[in-house]
Amino acid sequence: MEQIKLTQFSHGGGCGCKIAPAVLSKLLAHAPVGIVPADLLVGTETADDAAVYRLNDHQAIVATTDFFTPIVDDPFDFGRIAATNALSDVYAMGGRPIMALALVGMPLDKLPPEVIGRILEGGASVCRDAGIPIAGGHSIDVLEPIYGLVGLGIVDPAEVKTNAGAQDGDVLILTKPLGVGILSAGLKKGLLSEADYAEMLRWTTLLNRVGTRFAGMTGVHAVTDVTGFGLAGHLLEICRGSKLGARVAFDDLPMIDAAVKLVRDGVATGASTRNWASYGDAIEMIPGAPEWQRKLITDPQTSGGLLVACAADTVDTVLAAVREDQGSEGRVIGRMVAGDAVLRVE
Repeated sequence: MEQIKLTQFSHGGGCGCKIAPAVLSKLLAHAPVGIVPADLLVGTETADDAAVYRLNDHQAIVATTDFFTPIVDDPFDFGRIAATNALSDVYAMGGRPIMALALVGMPLDKLPPEVIGRILEGGASVCRDAGIPIAGGHSIDVLEPIYGLVGLGIVDPAEVKTNAGAQDGDVLILTKPLGVGILSAGLKKGLLSEADYAEMLRWTTLLNRVGTRFAGMTGVHAVTDVTGFGLAGHLLEICRGSKLGARVAFDDLPMIDAAVKLVRDGVATGASTRNWASYGDAIEMIPGAPEWQRKLITDPQTSGGLLVACAADTVDTVLAAVREDQGSEGRVIGRMVAGDAVLRVE
């Protein structure tokens, strides 16, 4: 098991292997709309994190799925990261997870059962931490290792948090630092120290359970999690859904120190380039801003933090909840502004 490196079996890793936003938009443009019942509160309209279906006046189901190829070599850690990332979408809607289903695709001719078992153990450990069972799933034999979850949760229909409810003047808060994609690129190049790897695991296996608390905060107007499209991509989704613009102060962005050093040295993922090509025309950077800054705001985050748009008088409550639930500091990074769906990085 020690000789097997999972990343050698995949062309990309984590949320960095997501289809680029521009390509995904073209694919979805040809997808049939189908039936849209009145009880489907959140569907595909604004590229939100999960679907929400109302059961009654006080309960709605939150349903999502997420899976990817290995971002790290250790099978147990891969399982933990993938499961944490999948459940994040439930928390981003304000939901409380109730169970999960496992999605497993493995090259059975290349990976021994012991390795696959460790991946499943990693995912199960996260679900235990979240207080939910893995109640079933589906498995297939494929060329690249794939693991993830279907996440199911519940939420009060009146308390659903979407990516389309931000208001002019809302303060933007990010609950985890940026740079996971850059660290994954550094890992593949053998550039991460043990301490750097531990820092990567710290953030990618930290459940965004604070999102459940946001559901009861009336001053929280919009929430999304930052994953494969990077901070800029997911913030632009809030902008489009809310019909607003946004301003972000680059120096206020939380960043993983090791990732900053790596990206300054030219280490980044191909996904950050694809992200910029997809939505860079909606971003205004300071003239002369170095390329590494662009790479960082488009860096694909695997199991990234929650991006929150809230009223100014709710900021302290949100930050306190982040400290209490994940033992770290959230960061105010900017605000929503009236105007076109453009992100200005100052």
